[in-house]
Amino acid sequence: MAKKKIRVGLVFGGRSGEHDVSLASAKSVIENLDREKYEIVPIGITPEGRWLLGTEPMQMIAARQQEHEAEAGSTTAVTLTGDPSVRRLIPLQDGEPLNDNGALDVIFPVLHGTYGEDGTLQGLLEMANVPYVGCGVLGSALGMDKEKMKMIFQSAGLPVGPYRAYRRNEWERAPEQVLNTIEQQLGYPVFVKPANLGSSVGINKAHDRAELAHAMNVAAEYDRKIVVERGIDCRELECAVLGNDEPLASVVGEIVASSEFYDYAAKYIDNKSQIVIPAAISQVTAEEVRRQAVQAFQALDLSGLARVDFFLERGTGKVYINEVNTLPGFTQISMYPKLWEASGLPYQELLDRLIELASERYEDKQRNRTTR
Repeated sequence: MAKKKIRVGLVFGGRSGEHDVSLASAKSVIENLDREKYEIVPIGITPEGRWLLGTEPMQMIAARQQEHEAEAGSTTAVTLTGDPSVRRLIPLQDGEPLNDNGALDVIFPVLHGTYGEDGTLQGLLEMANVPYVGCGVLGSALGMDKEKMKMIFQSAGLPVGPYRAYRRNEWERAPEQVLNTIEQQLGYPVFVKPANLGSSVGINKAHDRAELAHAMNVAAEYDRKIVVERGIDCRELECAVLGNDEPLASVVGEIVASSEFYDYAAKYIDNKSQIVIPAAISQVTAEEVRRQAVQAFQALDLSGLARVDFFLERGTGKVYINEVNTLPGFTQISMYPKLWEASGLPYQELLDRLIELASERYEDKQRNRTTR
């Protein structure tokens, strides 16, 4: 008798500035999950937030190119049932119940950015009592919020570069005061970022007051909180972490950006940036980066996976932790899987391990008492 396949709900797309990146990641995961082990249930989320069962990443990519919602074909608008004992999807429109051949065994979110990587989806999955790949509600939220993340890094004794954080209303109420403070305390150049976004969306480098004002306005379009960081003359290093209570760090890689910094175009459009794995750094520096990566992972209470980004200051050789990414890009050429491949864990085996970790974390959480 054939062994029952694990039913994996792959969730992708989403209401985020990183929607298109998510589609590319999902396409790669679908192509590489072992069909002998897994039954894949693709669940696409449109930019408007509709959950569509049966859609594929390529369908959604085509729909994006044609500027219409990806509801063609046999897709069905769905949501998770409110009954945590069954883990099923239910249709939103009237009609017959879904013939979905059973409950979902695990959810594999391949959602980057807001409403997918920030704890909101994770909270929904916790309520539905479904095991899922990646970090929990708290870790996901902290890993998305660059201000709170930095505060926890500092409290854990990790080296963080100088920065300031502002609320959108602070900037809009007193822009001249904000600009003066940034100039006095950070100087130029500075990087201005939305506090809760990834893939370098909404990020700008400012060399003078006019560029700084523009960068603040752009960041304020994406989030109510803005983080401003002092520019550091540095090399950009990245390390992948995998695990739950006993996480492991990969080899260290380096990003050599094609532009002045590793912005969205340098990451996804011009194909000129270089990835160097392993990074050409000393063993002492590599071990320090790996140590800090694991420490950051534990300080934020992360689980499953995360990519941790660092700056290596030229001249001093000092390592600064920049940020974590709790749902990094997942194409076969993305940094997270490439770092693990270089560490001896191929892409397909990495997917297996992430699903195993999701089940381990779920089983451990079932030990918690929820009643008196």
